[in-house]
Amino acid sequence: MADTLGDRLERILPGGRGVWIPMDHGVSGYPESGLERMDSVVDSAIEGGADAIVLHKGALSHQLGRTGWGSFVCHVSASTVHGGPRSKYKVSVASAEECWQRGAVGVSGQVNLGDEAEPEMISQLGNLTSEAFPLGVPVLGMVYPRGPNLKVADDDDTGGVAHAARIAWELGCNVVKVPWNGSADSFHRVTDAVPIPVLIAGGPRDTSFRELLDIVEAAMGAGGGGVCMGRQVFGAEDPTAHVRALRAIVHDGASAAEATELLGE
Repeated sequence: MADTLGDRLERILPGGRGVWIPMDHGVSGYPESGLERMDSVVDSAIEGGADAIVLHKGALSHQLGRTGWGSFVCHVSASTVHGGPRSKYKVSVASAEECWQRGAVGVSGQVNLGDEAEPEMISQLGNLTSEAFPLGVPVLGMVYPRGPNLKVADDDDTGGVAHAARIAWELGCNVVKVPWNGSADSFHRVTDAVPIPVLIAGGPRDTSFRELLDIVEAAMGAGGGGVCMGRQVFGAEDPTAHVRALRAIVHDGASAAEATELLGE
């Protein structure tokens, strides 16, 4: 019997929670610490118990052929650091049909709210969910409120993050990735805004992983659905231990202190 949308969601979001590791960063800019050893870090993430790994289509085909693992998500949005004033304008480089044929269990698209090209990115995300719907393919919306034209209402203490989550859901996404917005109280208003799992991004580059575990614990306590974190995992000396620590909080209800013990540092 063929997998249904529900089957695929349960595979990558068991019980509505997930530890996802995006490794799509090499398109935006390279070199990227950790991704020069992508085969190794993919193996480490799988060994650590990642629920999904997000890759661009070429890398996905390579990794699926190499590992046979069934929980790769194909990211369809791309731009590079060389794009000048349009460097944050994500364009679609794959369809849901192509990703599905390549063996992806889900697809992912990005919108940068407040960017000059925001309307085009919203259109592309809407097209992606339209393509994915008849295939029964789950869609992750990566929606970031960070462009120069961003307008945050005076009564919005989420900094536009609740609006970002709402856009993903209303456009048909099954799960959304947003930045952590600083406090459990305000993040609770983000998770209350939508009935789909809300995954948090990895945060500022200068945030230590131990500090990040505290954030993950707070996010889960505020109704979060898990994490979608790249550099904090693939850039680590021991990616497997980092994934296991994240899993301990997201899936096992461990505290940040308890998860830290799994790092073995």
